[in-house]
Amino acid sequence: MKIKPIKDLIHNLNEWKELVSQTTDLTNKVIQDVNFIKENINWEEYNLCNTTFLGCKFKQGEAIHLIERGAFVYPKFSDIPYNPYRGKLYTWQELMEGYSPVVDKSKDLEIYKHFVKNKYNPSVSEAMAQRLHDLSIDDGLRRILEYDELGMTKKKVVGFMGGHSTARNSVFYNETALAAKRATEKGYYVVSGGGPGIMEAANLGAYMANYSDEDLMNAIFVLSELNFTDENKTEYLATNYITNAKRVLEIYPEGRESLAIPTWFYGHEPSNLFATHIAKYFSNSIREDMLLTISLFGLVYAPGSAGTTQEIFQEAAQNHYGTSGYYSPMVFLSKKRYVEDTSIYSVLHQLAIDKPYKELLFLTDNAEHVIDFIEKNPPIRVKLGD
Repeated sequence: MKIKPIKDLIHNLNEWKELVSQTTDLTNKVIQDVNFIKENINWEEYNLCNTTFLGCKFKQGEAIHLIERGAFVYPKFSDIPYNPYRGKLYTWQELMEGYSPVVDKSKDLEIYKHFVKNKYNPSVSEAMAQRLHDLSIDDGLRRILEYDELGMTKKKVVGFMGGHSTARNSVFYNETALAAKRATEKGYYVVSGGGPGIMEAANLGAYMANYSDEDLMNAIFVLSELNFTDENKTEYLATNYITNAKRVLEIYPEGRESLAIPTWFYGHEPSNLFATHIAKYFSNSIREDMLLTISLFGLVYAPGSAGTTQEIFQEAAQNHYGTSGYYSPMVFLSKKRYVEDTSIYSVLHQLAIDKPYKELLFLTDNAEHVIDFIEKNPPIRVKLGD
């Protein structure tokens, strides 16, 4: 029988029981967010040298005893609306709990309102809680993507970038959704920035991979029938923006898996409802880097503004210096945007002269061509000396 490797980080009670069934030596182990109150444990049986308990619950007096035995016990933080020690990524159901079209009392908005109060000058306690939270999100991502020792992920991740204000049922919303659908159908794992616009289109396309292209277009039609106020035409502020997304989920309940990596840093945009896993960060710099770094099988850039431009050159820097261990395809979905309007594609070609990633740059207006290029151009392992 194959013996499972002993984990260094324990996320729940089942993992704890699996660990202690194999060893009593808990040296350097980290146990996170586990409730031990109902467990009858003889702690004297265990070696607790440098064992760390993050946000765990104990019977009265147990925590002090563990500290005396050599363990580190970090208590739960008080008066914050999020769990810094969470053992898994978010779902949209968790983030949207409490939401209604009349009054948004969602957990997502509650966390954002808490965050902006201390955005520029957080206390030490608040800053520590945020960092621990984002570390937990990092861990959740690694477990989902399953890295090997060379930095390659078991899931073949393709990232989609573009404008958050791109309208539902616009040309590039449709093309992005279709490209993401094709990517998922071909076995790739779609990731986006998690918000509205192009990000929603990518997660929607991935979600709809079990359905026909006609179903996808119908879903987009349902999404785009929005009720705007006279004061504001921003799509995600429409009174039925979320309810239309829920309607699509009701019509098409058997969706495929995808990932979203949003942030509370920029302001409150609702996380789109079509990603099955949501890795939401406080730190935007970590979030941006993670989003690009995990997309080893390619990044697709639909039209966007300053944020998308930043992501293009950030990924170009990773490719230029081979910092992710692989050179990854960069596909630009709009000849007008990336040649006529901005010359970004031409600049990148000049930058990539004599570099391996030059052949991984591609420009098109067609969703089918996007995935065809990605299939024919897998990531290239960086060689020593490149």
